[in-house]
Amino acid sequence: MPWLMEFRNALQWGNSLRADLFKAKNLGYLVLLAVLVTLAAGLALFLVDPNIKTPLDGVWSAWVTMTHVGFGDVVPISFLGRLLAAVLILLGLVLFSLFTALVSVALIGRNMDALGVEMRRVDQGTARIEDEEDRILRELARLHERMEALERRLATASEADASQKTRVESPP
Repeated sequence: MPWLMEFRNALQWGNSLRADLFKAKNLGYLVLLAVLVTLAAGLALFLVDPNIKTPLDGVWSAWVTMTHVGFGDVVPISFLGRLLAAVLILLGLVLFSLFTALVSVALIGRNMDALGVEMRRVDQGTARIEDEEDRILRELARLHERMEALERRLATASEADASQKTRVESPP
């Protein structure tokens, strides 16, 4: 059952993402900000709009407006109520954008950790290759010196043989 394995992997991934998100202090601040804005805007809607009968209706209208659900069951009808609702729409966009950014940072942060480990491995491999290359170049230089020394000895020996041949061939 491969689908069961995939489902299990998805659950594990979701749980680890949730754990990463709850570790972030920023998420708590964002939720607190959303709750405070919802409560304050709900109370303000209750105070400025005659169509919103209770503070709870105001909070409900603020939440529905900020989340862009827009049920339409509680709607501001006054100019100030609609102006406040327009501001809530913009605040909702900002808050959801911040939430999306926090989730993105959590996801990218995981990949960056894995990438950092891989980069360290690559750096270590590169250092080993450079050390081996230096060793090979030193050995090549040593072999080149030995070959030049052998060529000099061979040239000296050839000259000695040539001069000995000329002495043997020339009559005294």
